[in-house]
Amino acid sequence: MIINKGFGNNNFFIDGIISGNLMSHDYRALGLRSGLEIHQQLDTKEKLFCGCPTLLRDTKESNFEFFRYLRPTQSEMGVVDKAALEEIKLIKKFIYKAYDTTCLVENDEEPPRELNPEAVDITLMVARMMNMEIVDELYTMRKIVIDGSNTSGFQRTGLAATQGHIDSSAGRVGIDVLCLEEEAAQKIEDRGDSVIYSLDRLGIPLVEIGTAPDIVSPAHAREVAELIGMFLRSTGKVKRGIGTIRQDVNISIAGGARVEIKGVQELALIETIVEREVTRQVALLEIMKELNNRKAAVSEKIIDVTSVFAGTTSKVILKALKGGVVYAVNLPGFSGFVGKEIQPARRLGTEFSDRAKKSGVGGIFHTDELPNYGITKEEVQALRNAVGAKDLDCVIMVADSKEKAQGAMEAVIIRAGEALKFIPEETRRALPDGNSSYMRPLPGAARMYPETDVPPVVITEERIQSIKLPELIGERKARYMKQFNLNEELANQIARSGNFIVFDKIMSQIPQANPNSVVRVLETILYELEKEGVDVKKITEDHLIQLFRLQSEGKIPNEAIGNILKTIASKPELAVESALKSLGIGGVGKGELETAIEKLIEEKMDFIKAKGINSVGPLMGIVMKDFRGKVSGEEVSSILKEKIAKKL
Repeated sequence: MIINKGFGNNNFFIDGIISGNLMSHDYRALGLRSGLEIHQQLDTKEKLFCGCPTLLRDTKESNFEFFRYLRPTQSEMGVVDKAALEEIKLIKKFIYKAYDTTCLVENDEEPPRELNPEAVDITLMVARMMNMEIVDELYTMRKIVIDGSNTSGFQRTGLAATQGHIDSSAGRVGIDVLCLEEEAAQKIEDRGDSVIYSLDRLGIPLVEIGTAPDIVSPAHAREVAELIGMFLRSTGKVKRGIGTIRQDVNISIAGGARVEIKGVQELALIETIVEREVTRQVALLEIMKELNNRKAAVSEKIIDVTSVFAGTTSKVILKALKGGVVYAVNLPGFSGFVGKEIQPARRLGTEFSDRAKKSGVGGIFHTDELPNYGITKEEVQALRNAVGAKDLDCVIMVADSKEKAQGAMEAVIIRAGEALKFIPEETRRALPDGNSSYMRPLPGAARMYPETDVPPVVITEERIQSIKLPELIGERKARYMKQFNLNEELANQIARSGNFIVFDKIMSQIPQANPNSVVRVLETILYELEKEGVDVKKITEDHLIQLFRLQSEGKIPNEAIGNILKTIASKPELAVESALKSLGIGGVGKGELETAIEKLIEEKMDFIKAKGINSVGPLMGIVMKDFRGKVSGEEVSSILKEKIAKKL
């Protein structure tokens, strides 16, 4: 879903507000407008349009593979989306890995089924939490996507609610849209001419939340993302972990253009993304102003300069010339600006290169950076002579096959022409360092058309009101501190965790359970076991309830819990009591333990007389060495204290 309100391309320059520090801006003076698109996977049992489980698989163990080639289609208005046209500049083969947990719907060999009602209810819950107007009927639409991430060539999405809001420290932020849609396939490998995807993720339900452009600073963008994330986690019905939530950021400044930066995985990166996009647009505006002052221009003539490099020793050029050509274009007045930095370690030339790469080339060369890459000073001068470049001109060249080189140079000419007139509206990819790179033009209305295979879902007022709203995380934390006497750290840990539902169920069914122990198991022990390779997904809620019931009865020592859970994970059909017996836990009688302790006391009497009651700790370590995991430390300590006191 694309946010349109409030973003624009206003044709005027910004004077007097560009700081000497690239990363220091007066965002209000720059007219920053920013909005977020949050994509969050839902933790449902089944996928959105079929009965397959929402499980991620080991991609090395796929059951079979198939491949497709995708091409754009016209919308119902007879128009092909410009973003889709950009994607087919380079035809790729898409290879898909399928599993016994995926079906013909994911393969696009069977029509989708009705919308998953569990996913619809979660979406309605989120809409109510954000004060949104919910639609009367939820219609599914097709959104053209031909990058291979969906076998059908489109993604299914449905508008669920509009016109909501949340409150932030910088004022109210509008929530324009809430959509329910299917997750894309997971990219495994990009081989250049082919891409491998895994179908395990395709079809997992997710909500897409689009804010209004009410965000006024990088710090505010992060705050709003955190607030929306808090609402989502408070439901207890969203998936957790890397890749389950993604943020796209829409950004514009006065005189600039709206860009959508996709795939921000880390919350901490949002501030940097906004800062660096503002830096990029400010720098591009300044370059545009200087180029126009210089009366720079763009030559549309593409010149074959292969002969200039007939005797080259540049390995990069020599590799390309095996069946390839070298093409060049002259940019009058561009000298010094193509190499100018617009983001840390990225230049105007990088923008040209990003566009060229859509034709399949590895990159471009420009005379602002030459001689370099094995290209000599003499070759640079010969290149300039061949295209008729003057002192203030910059020459761009590319070395590749004739078809790719032609496409790359045409793309550079277009982007250079834009540099003289405006900042282009684009979809960009978030990079790990906080910069961004070009992906494709912003999609338009031609991207969407109705899905005829999925019937609409009527949303009644009774259904909306029947959905119970969850506690927010802060409220839950306060309740845990008061109700269970948890300290602030533990209360915050479990309140923010996806395990809070299990915690509440355990504590409601076993009031005598130790809440500190329950949190430790859910948040620490299970995590540590998973890192060791234990399949903790096989440990059910019933197993945990049995475990804590037996522990509350004094039948399970804390030290044994890890081993018990390991045993259950390896044999989930076992009841917890059976797991205890197999480990020999609980098989030590009190008499046997007391006998062992009395014998130890007799052996260590000299030590006991010297240390007194302080001898309990060291002696306890000796006893636990033989009985660890079979008896509790509390019981050993109690017997030691009692018997040592009598001796003394």
